[in-house]
Amino acid sequence: MPLETIDYLHPNAAQDFTRSLRETGFGVLKNHPIPAERLQSIYANWQAFFDSEDKHNYRFNPGPQDGFFPADVSETAKGHKLKDLKEYYHIYPWGQIPDQLRQEILEYYADANALAAELLDWVQEHSPIEIKTEFSQPLSQMIANSEQTLLRVLHYPPLTGEEPEGALRAAAHEDINLLTVLPAASETGLQVLDKNQKWLDVPCDFGNLIINTGDMLQEASGHYFPSTTHRVVNPSGEAAKHSRISMPLFLHPRPDVVLSERYTAYSYLQERLRELGVI
Repeated sequence: MPLETIDYLHPNAAQDFTRSLRETGFGVLKNHPIPAERLQSIYANWQAFFDSEDKHNYRFNPGPQDGFFPADVSETAKGHKLKDLKEYYHIYPWGQIPDQLRQEILEYYADANALAAELLDWVQEHSPIEIKTEFSQPLSQMIANSEQTLLRVLHYPPLTGEEPEGALRAAAHEDINLLTVLPAASETGLQVLDKNQKWLDVPCDFGNLIINTGDMLQEASGHYFPSTTHRVVNPSGEAAKHSRISMPLFLHPRPDVVLSERYTAYSYLQERLRELGVI
């Protein structure tokens, strides 16, 4: 299950990207429209935020789930008992955002959403006819004007050596949404589980985008596009002293979008959030 890097500017990029999602649940893009310098600025500014005590002034709102989530309320992956070793901030355009970070992060949110809509059009165009006819509406329309799409800025603190045995920065899991768009993180550690149940390192050259299929696209496509298990492993040696910043954009359909005969986007999301213990 090789994870090749696809050139966004290549004439066959759309077809190759869709094939990669089909075969691996992941696609890695280079030469895409979001410059690495912009990502470096965002990562540096949010690292400073997580290093400050100001973050506690933006504690998450339990209902809408926007704002800062400290490590003691971090997620526990489905099927696991230990919390992930991370803290994070949930960004929605309608939610609370520190003033000094607002403009830069919302500009990225808008641009990443636009790119994601294009990638969903690629998937739509290059899916087999028997798959695309099952979609209740074109994939990019499912996310149009959605207020559910979530940008999560993750901070994995340096390891102290006192972490619970078996705890990982992010335990093995699948994403809930249609697609996840993830710029390569500030440090390595992302792995994907291949069809032979072996963990493979995901190419994480800084500036590249890593895109993976979520459970909702798997459901909407009748499992044609697999939602692949992935994790973030703990570093060792000198790397253990480093923070890791990561910034996944989780593309969520509007709540009323029909995914399948069994689920709307709303019913699917609620089921998964209950499983995660978030609600």
